[in-house]
Amino acid sequence: MSTSHPTLTLVQGDITEQTVDAVVNAANSSLLGGGGVDGAIHRRGGPEILAECRSLRAAQYGRGLPTGQAVATTAGRLPARWVIHTVGPVHSDSEDRTDLLASCYRESLRVAAELGARAVAFPAISTGVYRWPVADGARTAVATVRAAVAESPDAFDEIRFVVFDDRAREAYEAALADAADAG
Repeated sequence: MSTSHPTLTLVQGDITEQTVDAVVNAANSSLLGGGGVDGAIHRRGGPEILAECRSLRAAQYGRGLPTGQAVATTAGRLPARWVIHTVGPVHSDSEDRTDLLASCYRESLRVAAELGARAVAFPAISTGVYRWPVADGARTAVATVRAAVAESPDAFDEIRFVVFDDRAREAYEAALADAADAG
């Protein structure tokens, strides 16, 4: 077991290329693939992921995976052991759904810990087609992950935030710096 807090790192790149124990998928509730991160993970990971997702739908999630929850499958051909699928909330200007977004990170880490995953890579959940403002999504992600790992500091070695573009990288850099300044 690790004797210190896990390292929080930021990478700008392709989440499907991350060599970690578990990659988090910003899935849609159907668990059957889609666009963005979800589509990329299913395409690169191959049919094994889809087969396990179909089994999960048939056995437990007939109506789909609820927003804010997480479930794991094989990673197929990805350089990871598992994919942890979580459904982020669609951003709303009229309703605060921050708790649902935070739940995606907490539940993904809970599943990762149950699997024994020591290194976990997260995308910027809900900040693409679900329209969550990137800076707010980054603050929520960093604060939630920091709080979760503070409760179980020996559970993980590394939590990696993997972002696709400069705008997201800058938002996560700011969120990580603010969190470090806060203590």
